[in-house]
Amino acid sequence: MKTTTPSSVRTNAVTRFGLTLFVVALASTAGCGGCGGSEAPGAPRDESGTTDERGTREERGTREERSASPPGTGGAPAGEPSATGPEERELLVFAATSLRDVFGVLEARFEALHPGTDVTLQLAGTQELRAQIEAGAPADVIASADVTSMEALRASGRVGDYEVFARNEPVVVVSRAASTRITSFAGLPEAERIVLGVPEVPIGRYAGAILEAADRSMGAGFRARVEARIVSREPNVRQVLAKVVMGEADAGIVYRTDARAEDAVSVVEIPGEINVIAEYPIAPLTHAPHPALAGAWIEMVQGREGQDALADAGFLGVPSP
Repeated sequence: MKTTTPSSVRTNAVTRFGLTLFVVALASTAGCGGCGGSEAPGAPRDESGTTDERGTREERGTREERSASPPGTGGAPAGEPSATGPEERELLVFAATSLRDVFGVLEARFEALHPGTDVTLQLAGTQELRAQIEAGAPADVIASADVTSMEALRASGRVGDYEVFARNEPVVVVSRAASTRITSFAGLPEAERIVLGVPEVPIGRYAGAILEAADRSMGAGFRARVEARIVSREPNVRQVLAKVVMGEADAGIVYRTDARAEDAVSVVEIPGEINVIAEYPIAPLTHAPHPALAGAWIEMVQGREGQDALADAGFLGVPSP
């Protein structure tokens, strides 16, 4: 709402303002004793003994710059990195989809141990995470579901050394409708609809290796009979599982940790002689935006707390060297 001031009130206000200015001017004159050329105490002098006004202005400018610096930057100019600034309060973790649940638990714990820190989990198939990093996506840490992808990132200089922090084991999941027909791995060709991961994702490559081994141990043609029943290939393991849960497929190959999180499917073991063990490596990115937080996250994952959480989720431990 706009307010209109009556003219009489305006006149009185102008009169009071003029008197105020006059009083202030008198006080200023009295304070300096009429010495318009007086020196500021401690002001720099040049060789002739006169005040160096430029030095006074420079000192005043420095004080103003410091007072304008954001809190917590120790006087650093705006935009400059600071050891305690907000840039160290965010951590971006790229992780394979199969780590969703356990890393969710560790995310909450890490944030509790580092007040003010926000952990962001970027979850996808390992091949997709690798492609994003190779395209220049910023990330602090990557935890993949295979060593092959990590080796490729190391070869391109995007990560340095890495360490395997967990292992996993593929199993067959069977829908409720097909659970009476498929009770063993040998019965997998009896499924009408099978779903697997795409060959580029680790679970897809592991499934291919398992079927190749089965072709040798269970008779030639086993792999061909299974592949003839494939109705779709999915970009990550959780989507393979979802197809079976929803009844869009009778069976699929997923990790044990994913299968145990879902009650709507039954689990069929894959014989040990043809199965593979998935290894999960972790590493900080070479140009991680927040290297200190990246190191702290990896330390927690590899430490007792992280290893206990992984074991609770069904992951296998890493054998001692």
